[in-house]
Amino acid sequence: MIDFATRRTMMVDTQVRPSDVTKFPIIDAMLSVPRETFVPAAQREAAYMGENLDLGGGRVILEPRTLAKMLDALDISNDELVLDVGAALGYSSAVIAHMAEAVVAVEQDEEMAQEAQDALAEAGADNVIVHVGPLADGAAQHGPYDVVIVQGAVEELPAALAEQVKEGGRIACLFMDGPLGEVRIGRKTAGTLSWRMSFNAGAPVLPGFAKEDVFEF
Repeated sequence: MIDFATRRTMMVDTQVRPSDVTKFPIIDAMLSVPRETFVPAAQREAAYMGENLDLGGGRVILEPRTLAKMLDALDISNDELVLDVGAALGYSSAVIAHMAEAVVAVEQDEEMAQEAQDALAEAGADNVIVHVGPLADGAAQHGPYDVVIVQGAVEELPAALAEQVKEGGRIACLFMDGPLGEVRIGRKTAGTLSWRMSFNAGAPVLPGFAKEDVFEF
């Protein structure tokens, strides 16, 4: 019998805290949410590994360090509405639900979205709704959002997501340029996002987030 609770504590103590993530709401959420519930059954033994968990089709569950550092930089408060783009099986949304007033989890794969809905219900995350639709479109009908977080890499940010960030709101994206990636935090001021680099990380580029090829004639 795998002792997932012990593995969860080890994940926080060896992957999250050493990455200079010390805010209590993040630590508490990552200690509380059973990550193994939000991964495919065949991969549960690897749920607490310090690497991206491959879901196939260019999709991953971001490694705990990357998610934790993104949340640390975003500094979510308990009166904020968060858009979680590419929620997959719902782990990130369950963690964010501990910090935010409400979370809208966007997932385009209908099977994953249903599994996320079931896992979130099992975890008691009743302040999360799962929205099924293209990741790049977000969920404008529920916004605008105080915070947007993207669970995977982007080469360029779709305009629809930028528009859904509330004035004064923040967005976290992992921008990839070839094999190198950096997480940037954007803040919207006077309708424009201003970006700052936060830390380095890596992940596959999400469907709909690659740069369009420009052909020169």
